[in-house]
Amino acid sequence: MTLKLVIGSKNYSSWSLRAWLALAHHKISFEEVLIPLDQPDTAARIRQYSPAGKVPILIDGEAAVWESLAILEYLNERFPQWQFWPKDPVARAHARAIATEMHAGFTALRRHCPMNLRRKKKRPLTPEVEADVKQITAMWRGARERFGKGGEFLFGAFSAADCMYAPVATRFASYEIEADPVSQAYINTIHGLPAFIAWREAALQETWGHRATDAVA
Repeated sequence: MTLKLVIGSKNYSSWSLRAWLALAHHKISFEEVLIPLDQPDTAARIRQYSPAGKVPILIDGEAAVWESLAILEYLNERFPQWQFWPKDPVARAHARAIATEMHAGFTALRRHCPMNLRRKKKRPLTPEVEADVKQITAMWRGARERFGKGGEFLFGAFSAADCMYAPVATRFASYEIEADPVSQAYINTIHGLPAFIAWREAALQETWGHRATDAVA
Protein backbone atom coordinates (compact mmCIF):
# COMPACT_ATOMS: atom_id res chain seq x y z
CA MET A 1 0.00 0.00 0.00
CA THR A 2 1.36 3.41 -1.01
CA LEU A 3 2.06 5.89 1.75
CA LYS A 4 0.15 9.16 1.74
CA LEU A 5 1.63 12.40 3.07
CA VAL A 6 -0.66 15.35 3.75
CA ILE A 7 1.26 18.63 3.69
CA GLY A 8 0.66 22.38 3.71
CA SER A 9 1.88 25.08 1.33
CA LYS A 10 5.45 24.33 0.30
CA ASN A 11 6.57 27.93 0.48
CA TYR A 12 5.59 28.30 4.13
CA SER A 13 5.09 24.93 5.82
CA SER A 14 8.34 24.18 7.59
CA TRP A 15 6.94 21.17 9.43
CA SER A 16 5.68 19.63 6.18
CA LEU A 17 9.13 20.01 4.61
CA ARG A 18 10.68 17.87 7.33
CA ALA A 19 8.56 14.79 6.65
CA TRP A 20 8.50 15.28 2.88
CA LEU A 21 12.29 15.56 2.70
CA ALA A 22 12.76 12.28 4.54
CA LEU A 23 10.61 10.43 2.01
CA ALA A 24 11.80 12.23 -1.13
CA HIS A 25 15.52 12.01 -0.34
CA HIS A 26 15.30 8.24 0.00
CA LYS A 27 12.97 7.94 -3.01
CA ILE A 28 10.30 6.21 -0.94
CA SER A 29 7.10 6.04 -2.97
CA PHE A 30 4.28 8.15 -1.56
CA GLU A 31 1.18 10.06 -2.61
CA GLU A 32 1.32 13.78 -1.85
CA VAL A 33 -1.82 15.57 -0.70
CA LEU A 34 -1.19 19.32 -0.59
CA ILE A 35 -3.62 21.55 1.30
CA PRO A 36 -2.96 25.29 0.83
CA LEU A 37 -2.70 27.08 4.16
CA ASP A 38 -4.68 30.13 5.26
CA GLN A 39 -7.62 29.36 3.01
CA PRO A 40 -11.28 29.32 4.16
CA ASP A 41 -11.44 25.53 3.97
CA THR A 42 -7.91 24.73 5.19
CA ALA A 43 -8.82 23.60 8.72
CA ALA A 44 -11.75 21.48 7.56
CA ARG A 45 -9.66 19.76 4.88
CA ILE A 46 -6.84 18.96 7.31
CA ARG A 47 -9.27 17.53 9.87
CA GLN A 48 -10.45 15.04 7.28
CA TYR A 49 -7.11 13.35 7.88
CA SER A 50 -6.34 14.18 11.53
CA PRO A 51 -8.35 15.60 14.45
CA ALA A 52 -5.19 17.45 15.53
CA GLY A 53 -5.76 19.84 12.65
CA LYS A 54 -2.06 20.13 11.79
CA VAL A 55 0.15 19.13 8.91
CA PRO A 56 2.05 17.01 8.06
CA ILE A 57 0.13 13.77 8.43
CA LEU A 58 1.53 10.43 7.25
CA ILE A 59 -1.05 7.78 6.39
CA ASP A 60 0.07 4.18 6.06
CA GLY A 61 -2.92 1.88 5.84
CA GLU A 62 -4.73 2.16 9.17
CA ALA A 63 -1.93 4.19 10.73
CA ALA A 64 -2.19 7.98 10.70
CA VAL A 65 0.84 9.73 12.19
CA TRP A 66 1.05 13.48 12.73
CA GLU A 67 3.86 15.69 14.08
CA SER A 68 7.06 15.71 12.05
CA LEU A 69 9.29 14.07 14.63
CA ALA A 70 6.81 11.24 15.20
CA ILE A 71 6.64 10.70 11.43
CA LEU A 72 10.43 10.50 11.23
CA GLU A 73 10.48 7.90 14.01
CA TYR A 74 7.74 5.93 12.24
CA LEU A 75 9.70 5.98 8.99
CA ASN A 76 12.82 4.84 10.84
CA GLU A 77 10.94 1.74 12.00
CA ARG A 78 9.10 1.22 8.72
CA PHE A 79 12.22 1.50 6.55
CA PRO A 80 15.19 0.43 8.70
CA GLN A 81 17.36 -0.02 5.61
CA TRP A 82 17.58 3.76 5.24
CA GLN A 83 18.94 4.42 8.73
CA PHE A 84 17.16 7.66 9.49
CA TRP A 85 19.32 8.00 12.61
CA PRO A 86 23.11 7.50 12.91
CA LYS A 87 24.23 3.93 13.49
CA ASP A 88 26.62 4.78 16.33
CA PRO A 89 24.65 4.91 19.60
CA VAL A 90 26.40 8.04 20.90
CA ALA A 91 25.86 9.89 17.63
CA ARG A 92 22.28 8.61 17.49
CA ALA A 93 21.52 9.89 20.98
CA HIS A 94 23.04 13.26 20.10
CA ALA A 95 21.03 13.45 16.86
CA ARG A 96 17.78 12.68 18.67
CA ALA A 97 18.56 15.27 21.33
CA ILE A 98 19.13 18.12 18.90
CA ALA A 99 16.15 17.07 16.77
CA THR A 100 13.94 17.19 19.83
CA GLU A 101 15.39 20.55 20.78
CA MET A 102 14.41 21.86 17.35
CA HIS A 103 10.91 20.45 17.70
CA ALA A 104 10.34 22.17 21.05
CA GLY A 105 12.47 25.30 20.88
CA PHE A 106 13.84 28.29 19.00
CA THR A 107 10.45 29.98 19.02
CA ALA A 108 11.96 33.47 18.72
CA LEU A 109 13.58 32.63 15.40
CA ARG A 110 10.54 30.75 14.14
CA ARG A 111 8.18 33.63 14.90
CA HIS A 112 10.42 36.47 13.77
CA CYS A 113 11.62 34.70 10.62
CA PRO A 114 8.91 32.30 9.41
CA MET A 115 9.84 30.04 6.52
CA ASN A 116 9.30 31.82 3.23
CA LEU A 117 11.26 30.41 0.30
CA ARG A 118 10.29 33.30 -1.97
CA ARG A 119 11.91 35.84 0.31
CA LYS A 120 15.51 37.05 0.18
CA LYS A 121 15.82 40.19 2.24
CA LYS A 122 17.69 40.97 5.42
CA ARG A 123 15.63 41.53 8.56
CA PRO A 124 17.04 43.08 11.76
CA LEU A 125 17.18 40.47 14.48
CA THR A 126 16.00 40.91 18.04
CA PRO A 127 18.32 39.87 20.91
CA GLU A 128 16.14 36.77 21.43
CA VAL A 129 16.49 35.76 17.79
CA GLU A 130 20.23 36.40 17.87
CA ALA A 131 20.46 34.08 20.88
CA ASP A 132 18.63 31.36 18.94
CA VAL A 133 20.95 31.83 15.96
CA LYS A 134 24.01 31.60 18.19
CA GLN A 135 22.74 28.41 19.82
CA ILE A 136 21.77 26.78 16.52
CA THR A 137 25.08 27.51 14.80
CA ALA A 138 27.00 26.26 17.84
CA MET A 139 24.94 23.08 17.67
CA TRP A 140 25.64 22.65 13.97
CA ARG A 141 29.37 23.18 14.46
CA GLY A 142 29.43 20.74 17.36
CA ALA A 143 27.67 18.01 15.41
CA ARG A 144 29.81 18.52 12.31
CA GLU A 145 33.10 18.59 14.22
CA ARG A 146 32.29 15.62 16.43
CA PHE A 147 30.21 13.36 14.18
CA GLY A 148 30.31 14.81 10.66
CA LYS A 149 33.32 13.03 9.20
CA GLY A 150 32.57 11.16 6.01
CA GLY A 151 29.86 13.45 4.71
CA GLU A 152 28.49 16.98 4.49
CA PHE A 153 25.50 16.62 6.79
CA LEU A 154 25.31 17.11 10.55
CA PHE A 155 26.25 13.49 11.24
CA GLY A 156 28.09 12.80 8.02
CA ALA A 157 25.35 10.94 6.19
CA PHE A 158 21.87 12.43 5.74
CA SER A 159 19.70 11.79 8.80
CA ALA A 160 16.45 12.73 10.48
CA ALA A 161 18.34 15.53 12.23
CA ASP A 162 18.92 17.16 8.84
CA CYS A 163 15.20 16.92 8.09
CA MET A 164 14.49 18.77 11.33
CA TYR A 165 17.00 21.55 10.62
CA ALA A 166 16.45 21.98 6.88
CA PRO A 167 13.74 24.66 7.37
CA VAL A 168 16.10 26.52 9.70
CA ALA A 169 18.75 26.54 6.99
CA THR A 170 16.23 28.17 4.64
CA ARG A 171 15.66 30.97 7.13
CA PHE A 172 19.35 31.88 7.08
CA ALA A 173 19.06 32.38 3.32
CA SER A 174 15.65 34.08 3.27
CA TYR A 175 16.56 36.64 5.94
CA GLU A 176 20.27 36.89 5.05
CA ILE A 177 21.38 35.82 8.51
CA GLU A 178 25.15 35.69 8.83
CA ALA A 179 26.71 32.34 9.72
CA ASP A 180 30.20 31.05 10.49
CA PRO A 181 31.97 29.06 7.72
CA VAL A 182 31.03 25.62 9.10
CA SER A 183 27.38 26.57 9.47
CA GLN A 184 27.28 28.27 6.06
CA ALA A 185 28.71 25.16 4.43
CA TYR A 186 25.94 23.13 6.06
CA ILE A 187 23.30 25.63 4.88
CA ASN A 188 24.69 25.28 1.35
CA THR A 189 24.53 21.49 1.64
CA ILE A 190 20.83 21.60 2.48
CA HIS A 191 20.11 24.00 -0.38
CA GLY A 192 22.01 21.75 -2.79
CA LEU A 193 20.12 18.58 -1.82
CA PRO A 194 18.16 17.36 -4.90
CA ALA A 195 15.04 16.65 -2.84
CA PHE A 196 15.11 20.13 -1.36
CA ILE A 197 15.65 21.71 -4.78
CA ALA A 198 12.54 19.90 -6.03
CA TRP A 199 10.53 21.16 -3.02
CA ARG A 200 11.75 24.72 -3.50
CA GLU A 201 10.98 24.75 -7.22
CA ALA A 202 7.41 23.63 -6.49
CA ALA A 203 7.10 26.21 -3.71
CA LEU A 204 8.04 29.04 -6.05
CA GLN A 205 5.19 28.04 -8.37
CA GLU A 206 2.52 28.38 -5.67
CA THR A 207 0.07 31.24 -6.12
CA TRP A 208 -1.90 31.35 -2.87
CA GLY A 209 -1.38 34.00 -0.23
CA HIS A 210 1.28 34.88 2.29
CA ARG A 211 1.29 33.47 5.81
CA ALA A 212 2.15 35.61 8.79
CA THR A 213 3.46 32.68 10.85
CA ASP A 214 4.29 29.00 10.53
CA ALA A 215 3.22 28.16 14.07
CA VAL A 216 0.62 25.59 12.96
CA ALA A 217 2.66 24.01 10.23
